[in-house]
Amino acid sequence: MANFWSTPDVEPKRNFRFQVQITGLTGGNDVLWWAKTVTTPAFDVSEVEHNFLDNKFYFPGRVSWNEVSLTLVDPISIDAVEQTNQLILSSGYVIPAGVPANAAQKSTISKKGATAAIGKVTITILQADGTAVETWTLNNPFIKSAKYGDLDYSSDDLRTVEMTLRYDWATCETDSGSNKTQFETTTT
Repeated sequence: MANFWSTPDVEPKRNFRFQVQITGLTGGNDVLWWAKTVTTPAFDVSEVEHNFLDNKFYFPGRVSWNEVSLTLVDPISIDAVEQTNQLILSSGYVIPAGVPANAAQKSTISKKGATAAIGKVTITILQADGTAVETWTLNNPFIKSAKYGDLDYSSDDLRTVEMTLRYDWATCETDSGSNKTQFETTTT
């Protein structure tokens, strides 16, 4: 079997070749060229312990998908802060400014609104020529948190937005040469 250490035509996946896409962004800019880092989906399987006489036995339990974190550079021309704010507003959040204190605010964020606002989220690992090798799709994603970076007069770093996404499950489609496979699991 060929490996990438001794064969020049076999190449490993590289951490810097990726693309993040969020279809719910405004202005038709769904590919986040300003994405700096992203974690790929991961899962944990719980365990169930069963005692029988003086022995312990373990069984696999439920699959729980971990959060995905994004770090976005905040460009001026496509404002990452504005895009993030628009996603939370489209989710159903209403800014309390201008609402009388005695008025009953009846609109809230719902899962339906939050997942519709963000749309489809995909993380694609690319080859050197730009073709997809692995594509992760987050199912029913919504924004769990956003941090708009820290300002510092002594730093020359680019301003960033950190976003955490929660989702129900993920699918992964891989393309290894001529073999195309898809991994999908759901929580029960």
